[in-house]
Amino acid sequence: MNAERLVQMANDIGDFFKSEPVREDAVAGIADHLRRFWTPRMRAQLAEHLRQGGEGLEEMLAEAVRRLAA
Repeated sequence: MNAERLVQMANDIGDFFKSEPVREDAVAGIADHLRRFWTPRMRAQLAEHLRQGGEGLEEMLAEAVRRLAA
């Protein structure tokens, strides 16, 4: 899957979690969703996109991806 599509899908997930009143809970929810429902390959592609600058990726998503990669 291309990076542009992954970023779009990830940002859609982030949009859902924006309603979470506590930012930390939103980031944790995003990370949990990615861990549970995305394949390891998709997560790796998204992490690589972030390492290359993360163009288009919203900040909460970038933080969640960093947590998953750690």
